[in-house]
Amino acid sequence: MERHTLRVVGLGLRAAATPEGVQDLFRQLQVMPPLTLAVPAFRQAHPLVAGLQAAGFRLVLIPEEMLLGVSTPTRSPRILARFGTGSLAEACAIIAAGPGARLVEPRVISADGCVTAALAQSERPVP
Repeated sequence: MERHTLRVVGLGLRAAATPEGVQDLFRQLQVMPPLTLAVPAFRQAHPLVAGLQAAGFRLVLIPEEMLLGVSTPTRSPRILARFGTGSLAEACAIIAAGPGARLVEPRVISADGCVTAALAQSERPVP
């Protein structure tokens, strides 16, 4: 059976996140559109999220309750206390990539410190 690789970039966004910050992270991760992006659902109203959707990115919104207990290599004490996971970007990527997902690139931080990203992938059978 043929298999397809699904690659997902998880994003953590501060209120001041900019498109330049996201582009910086795409360069760091060496990924190019089209991409599936996963962001916490509570950031759905962030202007950057609407801009990414308008630019043609497939967007997966991850409900906050799904983040709880997702094991990540990055362990931010602040994020762990607030969301029950060590990294929003890593957790979103892992969840959106689905069963059997593995983190390919752990969390990276944009130069301005307002965006984090991580890359996960999984293998799926092609029907």
